[in-house]
Amino acid sequence: MPMNLIHRKICSSEKWAATVEERLTPWLAQRDLGDDVLEIGPGFGATTQVLLGAVPKLTVLEIDPASTELLRAKFGSRAEVVEGSGAEMPFEDGRFSAVVCFTMLHHVPTKELQDAIFAEAARVLRPGGTYCGSDGQLNLRFRLLHLGDTMNVVDAATFPARLEKAGFEQVDVRLEPRQLVIFSAVKPG
Repeated sequence: MPMNLIHRKICSSEKWAATVEERLTPWLAQRDLGDDVLEIGPGFGATTQVLLGAVPKLTVLEIDPASTELLRAKFGSRAEVVEGSGAEMPFEDGRFSAVVCFTMLHHVPTKELQDAIFAEAARVLRPGGTYCGSDGQLNLRFRLLHLGDTMNVVDAATFPARLEKAGFEQVDVRLEPRQLVIFSAVKPG
């Protein structure tokens, strides 16, 4: 999904990668994602870099061809990098132990496509598998960063019902002080 120049510069910077590592590492230490994890929409790969140190097997799914090539160059020997849409995943049913996505849902242009991603995450998860991650919430700074970008913020109030409709249970959606929504949900079984 389109990103403006400033947004691309920030998300591809070493400073952003360090911030992601600082925030994501403790979060991952509290979770068992299992043996075969899918990351949806890694963009420039800051979250991918951290995940590679925390999970035994990682597959990343990226819709943007340029980002896909960048990810293959950076991580191709350590992760399976697949170009494609999270709304139509090219993976078999029940393959993954966990599906994660970080600060990418707001780049999905419609609620219907977001819901398709949730349904696909449920489809490709094993029974008992976890879908989890985070996304930004609307504030002035977030809005300014996304001028000229696709920005379709997930409503934290309706998010639990949307995940349940996609087939998840044990849904947990929390708003964090840093204007983030943190979520997790489990595929029944």
